[in-house]
Amino acid sequence: MQPIEDLIYDWNAEVITFQPNKPVELNDETLRDGLQSPSVADPGVGEKIELLHLMEDLGIQGVNLGLPGAGGRPREDIARMAKEIAGGLKIRPNVACRTLVTDIEPVVELTQQAGIPIEVATFIGSSSIRQYAEDWSVDKLLEHTETALTYCRDNDLPVMYVTEDTSRAQPDTVRKLYTLALELGAKRLCVCDTVGYATPSGTTALIRFVRDLAHEIDPEINIDWHGHRDRGLGLANCLAAIKAGADRVHATALGIGERAGNAEMDQLLVNLRLLGWIDNDITKLSAYVHKAAQAVGVRISKSYPIFGEDAFETGTGVHAAAVIKAYKKGYAALADSVYSGVPAGMVGLQQSIRVGPMSGKSNVDWVLRKLGIEPTETIVNRVLAAGKSSKRLLTDAEIRAIVG
Repeated sequence: MQPIEDLIYDWNAEVITFQPNKPVELNDETLRDGLQSPSVADPGVGEKIELLHLMEDLGIQGVNLGLPGAGGRPREDIARMAKEIAGGLKIRPNVACRTLVTDIEPVVELTQQAGIPIEVATFIGSSSIRQYAEDWSVDKLLEHTETALTYCRDNDLPVMYVTEDTSRAQPDTVRKLYTLALELGAKRLCVCDTVGYATPSGTTALIRFVRDLAHEIDPEINIDWHGHRDRGLGLANCLAAIKAGADRVHATALGIGERAGNAEMDQLLVNLRLLGWIDNDITKLSAYVHKAAQAVGVRISKSYPIFGEDAFETGTGVHAAAVIKAYKKGYAALADSVYSGVPAGMVGLQQSIRVGPMSGKSNVDWVLRKLGIEPTETIVNRVLAAGKSSKRLLTDAEIRAIVG
């Protein structure tokens, strides 16, 4: 059989020929930034722990466990999840804290309880528009940064220093904040597109600026990218950030998050696999997506890429015929690619043929055989006529009723 890669001319070659010179890392924000979506519910800690294990299975390296400064149940959940990770998971935890000692203090106790390091993602607004709204000065931002990071250093807490709204901040402000953070011991800088303002070219310019700034001080500093999708560019910006030199990118299951949400972790993993930038086993990605949807109470749109009900389903005669011919060749990979940009098998799913208004006889023949029904000419014509007169695809039960 001819290899699939020989059958597809790849106009994405410029991107695909690029290979990161270091492993691409991911940080899952589903249980922190994702839960800030106005439309989701905060799941119980048992469901959060199930998600932790699915993240582990997918090879995700980091996870934000929440906001310990909130106290109460959020802090209790963080403690439970940190202990679960300490029990043998490879995924590394971090928590979000304002640049306030009162937010960071609980992390000292949480670290002691869990017996593993918990990275402090301490954040502060950096853009002029935020400063103007809050009546902040750059000196005030630097003061808060120094107080918070000094406390972290004195208590041996690893720091990811996060500048909110970096994508709209003045370069001089960014330089001052990051330089101070590095001098105070931060080992990771997180560049944020907090309101989804950046384009891929803007992301590239910003990451290169921060990378060069950081590496002037310490070449071992790690750079993170955290992006939202207000302009629909969250996923594209993640890929641009990696290509520009980001070490780790943040995302959430199904893209849940404030306003229009964050970059989608599930789609990011698929694209990274297709680009050859990671080799993670993502066959459990469907389980991760559906568990997240169930846990936070969101509905997966039928047209949602890869995991929506319609993603690998067709009722169109021409499309279905090509898929069926590929299956009849005994070439599953061909069937998975002839009318799909994402191989369903890569994420543990499969192609589906249905019968509807635009179907042909090959659709009906295929579906009937799948249902264990002998596709006689009379039955095929009857089902095809029903499909043509329907306003939507027929269900298996409807087809059985038509036949019966």
